[in-house]
Amino acid sequence: MTEKEEIMDASAPSVKKNGRTSLLDSGEDFEVLDEEDVDDDPPPPLEDAGGGKGKTMDESEKKNADSDSDPPGPVEEWMDVLGNDQLKKKVLEAGEGRDSRPQKGQNVKINLKTYLKDGTLVEEQPGLSFTLGDGDVVQALDLTVQLMEMGEKALVQVDAKYAYGVRGSLEPEVPPNSELSLEVELLKATDAPDVELLPPPEKTALASHKRERGNVHYQRGDYAFAVNSYSIALQITQSSSKVDISPEEENELMGVRVKCLNNMAASQLKLDHYDAALKSCVSALEHQPDNIKALFRMGKVLALQGEYTEAIQTLRKALKLEPSNKTIHAELSKLVKKNSEQRGAEQAMYKKMLGNPSGGSSSGSQKHRAKSTWGLSWKWLFGATAVAIGGVALSVVIAARN
Repeated sequence: MTEKEEIMDASAPSVKKNGRTSLLDSGEDFEVLDEEDVDDDPPPPLEDAGGGKGKTMDESEKKNADSDSDPPGPVEEWMDVLGNDQLKKKVLEAGEGRDSRPQKGQNVKINLKTYLKDGTLVEEQPGLSFTLGDGDVVQALDLTVQLMEMGEKALVQVDAKYAYGVRGSLEPEVPPNSELSLEVELLKATDAPDVELLPPPEKTALASHKRERGNVHYQRGDYAFAVNSYSIALQITQSSSKVDISPEEENELMGVRVKCLNNMAASQLKLDHYDAALKSCVSALEHQPDNIKALFRMGKVLALQGEYTEAIQTLRKALKLEPSNKTIHAELSKLVKKNSEQRGAEQAMYKKMLGNPSGGSSSGSQKHRAKSTWGLSWKWLFGATAVAIGGVALSVVIAARN
């Protein structure tokens, strides 16, 4: 059994139903970047530099002022998006205005160039499409693209924390803990169509893409983001369908749903969210009672919650379905040993609480042995005295005869 899943290219286009939760406003009980951390307000407008309160200038003064002033042009400074100097954005070419900014949940298309801090080009992705706020791309893009205007070109400087993190990436090839520069051009933003109207093959493909994006987060150790992606995929699989769907297509969609639940349980285990992980396992087993991965993870969750008897029963069921699975064998053996040790400790504690009856019997035997020792001592003394008296009497008799 393996924890790894196939990973799809993150640049695949995605579709999203309006009203579905996104990465930055997810209802999960783990800590993610708060939406309020994003500085969504534009810089304050520049004050009028003239300062002429109703005063007028003559024609010569106007001409001199016009000749001395430089042509107006946009002055754009770096915007510290999060206020921690780890994600900064600078406009290179202005867009169509603030009203043209995309909204979370929309499908956007951008041109993207990714550079290392030394200027090395890592990757060029023209026409990259993704759902804004769903975690389909690195967090830096989710946070900055929503601050861009349509047609805008921007330069983004990003710390590794909001890019590929401490582990880096193999595809694209990014070393661990790498700061990046991103050249971004916003091309298009459209509302996502209703997933209930999607043809079943497209719905299955979309759910699989979101799940595979969750796998990318999981392999990087970003378990909270992984849970978010799996949650979005689950919402797609659980949405009703307003188009015809065959039993085969329904089964295929169900398979993706069970995979999402299994992967979500694995992520929740990493986050120590045992109740949530148990709920995911139970949901997976409702659809597929003999799913080995769900049984295995359910056994691990129960063991972590101290429910050793139930955990052992669950793992034995999984082992019965796949007797050659070494991972289940190892986990079950470890759990049986731990359960035995715990029972031994509990028995010792109960004996202590009940007054240590075994200790009392030992004390009684010691007293009995002491009494027996004293009995033997008195018998020996009495016998010795009798022999002495007999010897004296014999001496008296012999003396009398003489």
